[in-house]
Amino acid sequence: MRAGGVIVLVISSVILVALAMWIVPIYSVWQQEQAGRAELVRAEQNRRIAVLEAEARLESERLNAQAEVERARGVAEANAIIADGLGGPEGYLRYLWILALSENQQDVIYVPTEAGLPILEATRGLQAPRPQN
Repeated sequence: MRAGGVIVLVISSVILVALAMWIVPIYSVWQQEQAGRAELVRAEQNRRIAVLEAEARLESERLNAQAEVERARGVAEANAIIADGLGGPEGYLRYLWILALSENQQDVIYVPTEAGLPILEATRGLQAPRPQN
């Protein structure tokens, strides 16, 4: 019976190896197919996310553009009201110039002199000479 048990063991081993040789390639193909499907689903999801993000950016830019247009209309209307109250565009520009001068005491104004050339801070920062004893 010992020889019969060895024969059964050998036959069982051969059948098991043959079965493994048949199942392993099938399992490998199935596993690769599942991995491919998972990769495809992942890629589709990433594409959907990218499209939704692009659509959100587009909508945001549209709304920002509309807000900018509305702000520009408001500024234009305010400028027109102020200009009309100050006697036209020249009066408004003069008003803006006076405001700019009053805001900062450090501004330098270049006044044209003879031949249309300004005197460029020639004496700025100079102190009167000290008398020497």
